[in-house]
Formats: sequence, structure tokens, C-alpha cells
Amino acid sequence: MLNDPLANTLNVIQMAEKTGKKLCVVKPSSKLICTVLQILQDKKYIGSFDVDENVPGGQITINLIGSLNKCGAIKPRFSVTLEDFEKFEKRYLPAKGFGFLIVSTSKGIMIHNKAKDEQVGGKLLAYVY
Repeated sequence: MLNDPLANTLNVIQMAEKTGKKLCVVKPSSKLICTVLQILQDKKYIGSFDVDENVPGGQITINLIGSLNKCGAIKPRFSVTLEDFEKFEKRYLPAKGFGFLIVSTSKGIMIHNKAKDEQVGGKLLAYVY
């Protein structure tokens, strides 16, 4: 039984990248996971992904391109304000300007730089670099 499907998805992606695979399959699928994968795709960390709803619970097939160093879910899901972003950047990212945090805000799921630009806080979901 999975307690956190997002953490499981990011772990599967990271392990597949480490072993040099070009494809990985993740179950179950959700809107949150698809949104996070879309952000990773936009930032060129993963290739295309395909959601198959015919499988019970849903299944996502992800094409890997080998540019991901590390990713993971942030637990517990810390609440973050505009002033707190730098503290969490130092905690989860290896260097300034390298990688990003994924944040769930009232304006949707976005990376922390965009959240700072839009002056919104939220809950931390994941880190990627």
C-alpha cells in the first residue's frame, strides 16, 4: 500500500535514471503527479510521458533523457511564505540557482521562482535538480 504516490513516482524516476533506463512505468496516476511531470518536462528533466487510464488506478509511462541528478518529495509538506523560500532553498537545493522547489499555491502548482514572482506562498511538494 502506497502512502504517498508523488514520493513513489519521484523515487521510481530517480532509480530508473541511476540505472540508465530510458523508460519507466508508474502506478497510480493522479492530476498532481501529471502536473509535476509536466513541470519536469517543461524544464527538460524528463522526456514525454503518456497516461493510460485503461489500467485500474491509471498508469504513466515516462521517457527519460538522463538529465536528472536528484529529485524527491518533501515530507512533511511544509507551509512556506515569501520570506521562507530562501531557507528551504538552502535546505533542499545544492547551490543557489541550481534546481527548483515545486510548490502548491492558491494559483496552482508551480516552481518556487514563479511563486516568488507572483508573491504567493503555499505548501512544498518536491525538489528537483
